Amino acid sequence: MNFLPWGTLFFSILWASVVSAIPSRTIDTRASSPFVSTSGSGFVVNGSSLKYIGTNVYWLPTLNTNEDIRNTLANISALGIKVVRLWAFNDVDTVPVNGTWLQLIQNGTVSVNNGPNGLQKLDTVIQLAEEQGLYVILSLTNNWDPVPLSNTTRPRNYLSNNYGGMDTYVRQFGLQTHDEFYTNPSILTSFLNYTTQVVSRYVNSPSVFSYELANDARCNSTLPASATCTTETITAWHATVAAHIRSIDPNHLISSGVGGYLCPDCPKLYPLTAPAPPVTSPAPGKKKRSQAKPVTKKQILREQSERRRRNREVAKRAGTLVEDGVRVRGRWVSTATKRQQSSTSGSLYDGSYGVDSQDISNIPDIGFSSFQLFPDQQSYGPDDPNVPSWQSIEQNGAQWITTQAQSAAAVGKPAVLTAFGLVTQANAPDFVPFNSTVAPFASENLAKRQSTLGYGVTDQQQATTYTTWLDTGIASGLNGIVQYQWGQSGLTAEPGTTISPSTTTGESPTPSSPGETPTPEQTTGESPNDGYAITGSNTVQQILGNSAQSIAAD
Repeated sequence: MNFLPWGTLFFSILWASVVSAIPSRTIDTRASSPFVSTSGSGFVVNGSSLKYIGTNVYWLPTLNTNEDIRNTLANISALGIKVVRLWAFNDVDTVPVNGTWLQLIQNGTVSVNNGPNGLQKLDTVIQLAEEQGLYVILSLTNNWDPVPLSNTTRPRNYLSNNYGGMDTYVRQFGLQTHDEFYTNPSILTSFLNYTTQVVSRYVNSPSVFSYELANDARCNSTLPASATCTTETITAWHATVAAHIRSIDPNHLISSGVGGYLCPDCPKLYPLTAPAPPVTSPAPGKKKRSQAKPVTKKQILREQSERRRRNREVAKRAGTLVEDGVRVRGRWVSTATKRQQSSTSGSLYDGSYGVDSQDISNIPDIGFSSFQLFPDQQSYGPDDPNVPSWQSIEQNGAQWITTQAQSAAAVGKPAVLTAFGLVTQANAPDFVPFNSTVAPFASENLAKRQSTLGYGVTDQQQATTYTTWLDTGIASGLNGIVQYQWGQSGLTAEPGTTISPSTTTGESPTPSSPGETPTPEQTTGESPNDGYAITGSNTVQQILGNSAQSIAAD
């Protein structure tokens, strides 16, 4: 078994008890239901509003014992966390000898594993989550599925991109481009069949929070995009799959799982319509809210410029202003900061990934808006030379959060940050980008890239940034914020499975008296770490616990 350290566990239980004691705002009891649903721009369940902190545990169904699953969920719940997000898919092209797998995709044929190491394992996770009072976001496929670029000692399912996904379908159906996953009729039929088998199992399970159609869907992945893939391609796919799920399950929410990329200038399949003005007056002491407007590129550039201006003023007062432009008649012009301000807002807002998050969120069957935040894998804005690089990351991330909250408000639906993470220097050797199988900063790879020594933020910088992002999300009105990813030690390890032997615990095998049989060692391991796990990080756990308390009271 594995439990949190006594001090952390004490405070975790205290946080959880405080959170549970905070009264939720009551919604019309006629809308009371054990299933999470939406009311305007908020979540409701059992007649009360719901806002939450969550965590990602994509690997949870691969654990080797039910006790490990139960203990992991118990430790998560002890912090006041309410939602876990995990992979409800595990595609293989050859049946493995050991471990969990959910679907075999091979040479254009597909078969689902309904056995104890298949969907029954997912059943166990749902049951044990319900015992701990947790809700589960079930993600149904993944955009990222790279073929290993080199030999690796990591076990199957260790990385989040090693569970199959879109490119497994494309490869095994003999196709060439990533976006054929969205458009090929045979693949679509197979995926909808798998979706049916998952969704139909949980129609009456109140512990399912939502069915997430895909993690970070885009036009491209390891496989390239075709010339015909556009934002409309991916929006149409989301609408098709969401309608299919809704035809099976009338009880649960459906979400997209996209990264949050916006395209204000792209054509819309689901254009916004101006809602009727509110007829109710604000509650006493509350300000009347202005009507949310869609995000525009002009707004993004204006906000970036304003933030740079503020940073420059602070740096100027401190005597640290970076002036590396051209001096004309004693004055600096065209500084580096100014040159970074271009006439475009970058790939986040131009549709180049094939994603228009706002159009997807406005699909009638999509229950809430989703987005992600991973600065180690995606730039969210220009660096500012007048602040440390980690503070540029912090500030750009905070702006991304407020922008997403605004976008969701314009649609009139709840907003959830479904995954966020920042790699620390301690975790850098384990960091593997989502579209890769290679850890670029592992010791065996550093000889080729000495300039990358010291990659990552410090633990304190991560803690400060996480606190800022969580506080910004709560203040901006996000309904859920999900950290990536949880870390768990003391797990049962078995050769050939995701949790393979790494450490040993227990008594010494040396006999205490002559002739006595040695006590066998108990072999244990840790949950997967792709550079984001918080195994043993009491600081991050405490931050999540504090935020769970804050968002519940919001």
